[in-house]
Amino acid sequence: MSTKKIGVLGCGMIAELGHLPALKHVAGLSLHAVYDVNWSRALSMQSRFGIPHAFPSEKAFWESDIDAVVICTPAPLHLANVLQAALHGKHVLCEKPLAMNEADIQRMIHVMKDAGLMLFTGFTYRFSPSAKEIHRLVRSGAIGEVRALRLNYLWNLHGKWTWNAQGERVASPLRVGRMLEGGPMVDCGVHQIDLARWWLGSEVEWQHGIGVWVEDYQAPDHLYLHMGHACGAHTMVEMSFSYNATSREPRTHFQYELIGSDGVIRYNREEHSFELRNSHGTQWLQWHPEKNFAGMHWEFAHALSTGDLRDMPTAVDGLRATRIARLATEEAMHSREPTSLDHPSTMVRAANIGPSQVTSPLDLEELDDIQASTLFEPPRQ
Repeated sequence: MSTKKIGVLGCGMIAELGHLPALKHVAGLSLHAVYDVNWSRALSMQSRFGIPHAFPSEKAFWESDIDAVVICTPAPLHLANVLQAALHGKHVLCEKPLAMNEADIQRMIHVMKDAGLMLFTGFTYRFSPSAKEIHRLVRSGAIGEVRALRLNYLWNLHGKWTWNAQGERVASPLRVGRMLEGGPMVDCGVHQIDLARWWLGSEVEWQHGIGVWVEDYQAPDHLYLHMGHACGAHTMVEMSFSYNATSREPRTHFQYELIGSDGVIRYNREEHSFELRNSHGTQWLQWHPEKNFAGMHWEFAHALSTGDLRDMPTAVDGLRATRIARLATEEAMHSREPTSLDHPSTMVRAANIGPSQVTSPLDLEELDDIQASTLFEPPRQ
């Protein structure tokens, strides 16, 4: 397998803590270059991770001899980044969400396809050994027919407050900035949406989103998503950015539960527990963290060298998950309009709003055609 030179665009937290350390240890990939609008930040990452090149301009980055790029910039920049990648013949692994709206994602997909290039979504949760084991157990019928999934991720998004240089308490920019990109379901819930589709091997046919506003953002900071799959299973995803956001000693809650006709699979991050209970008894399975950047980049290396996608999340996977997350968020926002004056977080019309169909100008059959076509195209040299 030939070694591919990788450039990382954007040197923020997700690059520093996730992609850069993983890329240093994946055979078949060479961490070759970085670029960030903050030149000192790029130089810092270059020094810390021993990267051959840190470019002072984005133009120099794109014109370098990298084979592929990992996009770690803020979501509003992703479309422009992918268009540059297509123009310069670079394959792409892009952080989620792929873009700020579906039209932009559709454009990204078509531009990259027309250029004969691969575009992947950074759904790193798929590659946790625990998530892969759930995939295997579901496919092997370990809990019979899966009827329900409960996927929860409740956390404080780094807390509501921070302190400035003068020692004054101010709103955390990490929290405010990420809420402006669409809220918890669009930001983090897309991982759970992708897992439900991948584990079941079944598409989402309808959905329903209900929001709660702990803080007064445009999008809800706590959101419930219900999804009906073609196979008949039901998934409930609960996401929060306000769970313990003001607590002195915050805690999080991250759990998967898959309920079948013959048992339950349960994974809990905080307990470090992972178990299978069915009619044969109980198995305590090996627990792993929910993310695995190295595992994703191993698959990325394989796809770049062979053109075989295997379980690599495609741009179509990213579009499907983002579509569902945004529709749920928009539905929740719409249902907030006539709220109770006494209880402004209560959705007085929520019970009257029926489930929405997952449709758009780019229909599901066309998406399937696009995704299938990428499986047989050799990687561009």
